[in-house]
Amino acid sequence: MSAATVNIAIIGAGLMGREIAAAIQRWPALIDHPVRPRLTAVCDINPAALAWFDEIDTVTTKVTDYHELLADPTIDVVYVAVRHDLHERIYIDVIEAGKSLLAEKPFGIDQSAAQAILAAVEANPQSFVRCSSEMPFFPGAQMAINYVRSGALGTIVEARNSFLHASDVDVTKPIGWKRQNKFCGEAGVLNDLGLHTWHVPLRLSWAPDIVYGVLQNIVTQRPDQDGALVDCDTWDNAVLHSWATHDGVRFPLTTETKRIDPGQKNTWVFEAFGLDGGVRFSTKNPKAVEIFAVTDVPGAGREQVWQHIDSGSQSVWPTVTGPNFEFGFSDSILQMWAAFLAERAGQLGDRFGCVTPQEAAATHGIFRAGIESNDTGTATAPLR
Repeated sequence: MSAATVNIAIIGAGLMGREIAAAIQRWPALIDHPVRPRLTAVCDINPAALAWFDEIDTVTTKVTDYHELLADPTIDVVYVAVRHDLHERIYIDVIEAGKSLLAEKPFGIDQSAAQAILAAVEANPQSFVRCSSEMPFFPGAQMAINYVRSGALGTIVEARNSFLHASDVDVTKPIGWKRQNKFCGEAGVLNDLGLHTWHVPLRLSWAPDIVYGVLQNIVTQRPDQDGALVDCDTWDNAVLHSWATHDGVRFPLTTETKRIDPGQKNTWVFEAFGLDGGVRFSTKNPKAVEIFAVTDVPGAGREQVWQHIDSGSQSVWPTVTGPNFEFGFSDSILQMWAAFLAERAGQLGDRFGCVTPQEAAATHGIFRAGIESNDTGTATAPLR
């Protein structure tokens, strides 16, 4: 199969920029993908951060002004991972330059910014735009999603999607931009990690019609670079209880987004239960998918039965890795990019895809409702 070459640029040479660069170097692991990406350019305002990319010999351009990348006609796709307060300007500039964009969450610091980016997307259809959310690309997550889609659950009783960290349990951890509203946004942890908990519900058409938010700012001060305590004003944990609808029946949907959840590290959980069946998957045990069913048991009649299935390594796009091997975070990044570039090429088909601009923008209305609900103690409808 002849693969079309696509030149990639990265704006933001931090952790996720390096993860994306590493994933692109592993591209030959994908079988018969229609696209062959080449990382050719990187931008960061800190020149020292660019040195890491010296080991990638396809990178021929390293700059500190992203406008230089947008003026380069050889660049096809731009990945951007910067502070949330910079999203609106940079994303719109990328889109208006005619480049395709894989944007980092939350797709703007707030709903106004997200709507401005969405307007730019709609005005520039030549720019293919999606938002980053890699956790649903775990094979077990894909199995759970497909199980729900199959109708095996019957009437849905309840569902939950969670993203759980303990990264901020240490109260002496220095403050960073994600812990300050002026950079991260008023939604706090929801802006930082909330899209991980809403990608799957929104893709399953579970947009909530009412939200009840329970938010916590647990560590209110953290040391700055000089050791002085400064205000840490973002939400650390957010639980959103909501009503959603599946096949015309309302059911309670809970999402949990936490940076302070003792005992966790980077745990993504999805579970859904219905009258006829259920499914549960967690990255804490990434090969295991639990399937629940009501079935006839010889000698016992109708019983509730849990089954345990190992999901293996295969996700949205097949790889050379044998199906019996394990899957990890770096593999989910590779699969997300495989889906993004295949969809851009019009060859994703009915496979699971990345977050659309409309889905990303919708989360801001949900987050706003959660904040207002927490403030007033009453359930709130999301802003559309």
